[in-house]
Amino acid sequence: MASDQTRTAILAAAERLYADRGFADVTLRDIVAEANVNLAAVNYHFGSKDELIAELFVTRSIATNRERLHKLRAAEEKGGGRADIDEILRALVGPTLRGCLGPENQRSTAARFMIRASIESVPPIRRIKNREIDHLRKFAAAMRRALPDRDEVEIFWGLHFALAMAHHTIRESERLTKLSDGKCDLDDVEVIIERVVSVAVAGLRGAETQRSNTTTAPRRTAPLLR
Repeated sequence: MASDQTRTAILAAAERLYADRGFADVTLRDIVAEANVNLAAVNYHFGSKDELIAELFVTRSIATNRERLHKLRAAEEKGGGRADIDEILRALVGPTLRGCLGPENQRSTAARFMIRASIESVPPIRRIKNREIDHLRKFAAAMRRALPDRDEVEIFWGLHFALAMAHHTIRESERLTKLSDGKCDLDDVEVIIERVVSVAVAGLRGAETQRSNTTTAPRRTAPLLR
């Protein structure tokens, strides 16, 4: 098997196994057997199990982040350099939710791998998430342009909570289905995206309203003791 084919076979085998069984239960020997290669080939191309996991996650994340930024640029171009906050958040959470939810995507190996990556906190993925944040800075900047009167801290919290809602929905989709007796439709991804966006936008606007009320409300003084 040619070198590039060997590498591709290893990646495909590892992604299938991790998607099916999780990161902890899959060994390099399992991947070797699935890919029909020898252990030396895995060590040569990746060096370790952690590096193999990192390669898979980065590959999938790059595709998601590229789609996010493409939608963000399109929204800002449409708005003459300033997109609506709804469109910005839709660009942020939409690709992740579309990639992991829905009857077709949930059956794909790539989607199931990314769901595993969201559920299971393994060191190589945590390191990448904590390091690769440049695309999120671009979203924060777009959000500041959309909401110039908002405090910068509120912008970061708003972005953080929007991502948290999207990832929690992916991680706990089965539990939500059981809890709601199937009333919450996890197959209608576009409706889910709109729910996440509307709550995130309401949170950002609510934070500003709450702060304004706190600033303008008359201070109460303690009654004088007589």
